Amino acid sequence: MLCCMPGVAFVPALLVSWSSAAFIISYVIAVLAGHVEPLVPYISDTGTKPPESGIFGFMINISALLGAITMYIRYLLVEKQNELSHFVRSSCNIFSLCIGLMGCIGMEIVATFQELSVPSVHDIGALVAFGSGVVYITLQSIISYKSCPRWNTYFVCHVRMAISVVSCIAFIPMIVFASQISMTKIDWTPGEKDYTYHFLSAICEWTVAFGFIFFFLTFIRDFQ
Repeated sequence: MLCCMPGVAFVPALLVSWSSAAFIISYVIAVLAGHVEPLVPYISDTGTKPPESGIFGFMINISALLGAITMYIRYLLVEKQNELSHFVRSSCNIFSLCIGLMGCIGMEIVATFQELSVPSVHDIGALVAFGSGVVYITLQSIISYKSCPRWNTYFVCHVRMAISVVSCIAFIPMIVFASQISMTKIDWTPGEKDYTYHFLSAICEWTVAFGFIFFFLTFIRDFQ
């Protein structure tokens, strides 16, 4: 299916499918191995212990690379469109690319430094990845509106902005609730101290992560 897509549409399609598989495979292995509870663990919790840690690290590193390639192609696409209709400043497009690449670097840090091994570095990487990602998709949503109606339909713009708003809303409580957790662990069980904070923060984290995935899914048509 990917090979039959015209243009470079296979790139965001591969990014979406690969990233989804990275999250789901790591989660399934971690749950089956008894390393995490099935009910909404942190994404990083599902890639902390062997054997899922190796799979998680490898697949997230590839996802970061595919993300960087997708963002660069998107940058080139907007630049070329902008030459014809001048709907956005080039500096804004460059800034959006730089923010996106920062998010990819954050993903690399998350994949390289395990949550229980180097928690402070891991948390910084996660904050950079999610924070930069939210800013990136918001900027891209604004750019999409500016390119209407010549280069995008308003329906696609509305979908992108809706995903951006949901991701922004989920990002804030994710950080707030995570900051209230007083211990670093992955085997959470209902009823123990700080479990509620962990549970709510994890829900928000999964919401933001799949918000990114659905956002890049909307790039497929543009990349054709």
